[in-house]
Amino acid sequence: MANTTSGTTIFEKGFSIADIVEESYERIGIQGVSGYQLKGARRSLNIMFQEWGNRGLHYWEVANNSITLVNNQATYTMFRSTADGTSDATAVYGVDDVLEASYRNASSVDTPLSKISRSTYQALSNKTSTGQPTQYFVQRFIDKITVTLYLTPGTDQAGKFFNYYYVKRIQDAGDYTNDADVPYRFVPCMTAGLAYYLAVKYAPEKIQMLKMLYEDELNRALTEDGSSSSSFITPKTYYPGV
Repeated sequence: MANTTSGTTIFEKGFSIADIVEESYERIGIQGVSGYQLKGARRSLNIMFQEWGNRGLHYWEVANNSITLVNNQATYTMFRSTADGTSDATAVYGVDDVLEASYRNASSVDTPLSKISRSTYQALSNKTSTGQPTQYFVQRFIDKITVTLYLTPGTDQAGKFFNYYYVKRIQDAGDYTNDADVPYRFVPCMTAGLAYYLAVKYAPEKIQMLKMLYEDELNRALTEDGSSSSSFITPKTYYPGV
């Protein structure tokens, strides 16, 4: 007789912010929460999402986009939200960093660009020189990031593209009926993490145990995150005396 299963794989789709909060409170021995406890838990969840930004790259937040280059414009801005300003990248907001980029010509042929540091950019002697960009410099601010190209696009580059992969910020928890902006692999560590954050305020005797569980769950999720690729091992040949 065949096993009876749900036939679905969308548990996290209906696992709302309210469910996450309820599960996390139950782990520290508190049930029937309401009012300020709900508000405080949602605030803690948002703080934890921001802390994840210091834990390395989250691959589900990586996206691709292109910015149309403008004659004699070297710097392009992407804002945190529409309330902060209008991004040069159409409809792209909440960018945390640019990972890699290329110059894309009218034939959709890409030429890779090198990401440089502030110090390297500062050392460039003539930052107003125009031509096909070969490098870019990213500055990360509170409400925006800016990408500065070198060389500055000229008339021949106007209308071409700065094509880039970027990492987005994790979306805020928002309404209690929302789902969290995380894939299913991160549901266990998200719940364990919120329980740990709540224990700091309501169950200090459980802090150490919940912290260990959270770090273990998060480490497994981060290890599994991403996409595998082929690896090639080439032996080094050594000829003594040659």
